[in-house]
Amino acid sequence: MQAIYGVHPVAEALKNGGKIEKIVLLKGGKQGGIREILEIATRRKIPVAYGDREYLNVTAGTGQHQGVICICGEYRYAGMDEVLSDCKSRESALILILDSITDPQNLGSLIRTALCFGVDGLVIPENRAASVTSAVIKASAGAALHLPIIRVVNISRTIDNLKKEGFWIYGADVGCGGDLRSPDYSSHAGLVMGSEGKGIRPLVKKKCDFLISIPVTDAIDSLNVSVAGGIILYEMTLNRNTLKKEGG
Repeated sequence: MQAIYGVHPVAEALKNGGKIEKIVLLKGGKQGGIREILEIATRRKIPVAYGDREYLNVTAGTGQHQGVICICGEYRYAGMDEVLSDCKSRESALILILDSITDPQNLGSLIRTALCFGVDGLVIPENRAASVTSAVIKASAGAALHLPIIRVVNISRTIDNLKKEGFWIYGADVGCGGDLRSPDYSSHAGLVMGSEGKGIRPLVKKKCDFLISIPVTDAIDSLNVSVAGGIILYEMTLNRNTLKKEGG
């Protein structure tokens, strides 16, 4: 079992329809979001318990729970086959591939951004990277409960498999790639974002069909990976939508 905490993540967990053991609320909590959670829990006949702040801090493992915790089953990762099966029905699918993102806040932010821009699936490695934990679900504001996230053993092999399925792979590379606004992203596309400190690993970078960069001034050499991911996904989505309109 795991504890999901925070008003928005818990509300999303309740709406998601997964198995929930119980909701734990801070005694006396009356904010608007809590009332909505109570209504959904009552409708779904989910037990609700109350505790003091110390109990909630211990249960959540943090004090950042906003007075509400959801005790539920472990996070279920999606399978690559099921995601690719869904992609086949789309004119152009988009997969976000994260190469060794270690900060839970960055992972959560990227998950939320990916869901906002219609990404069809997000890939993370099993080793030396952040996994989907309660902190990541909180940082994603519950988006991790709605976006298919695939955990793989080998990122390079996964890229090879995506290429076989007709995906073009774009790697975000600080200062060494072409202008991200230049490519045509209208086909199946995969975007690779590298780790916070070192970027994309050399072997993974070699697997990319194209390297792209965000034009920035000389005042700073790089952006936070979650910020960079948002900018690139926005440009890719804008490009894809524009080409669809021109083609239609």
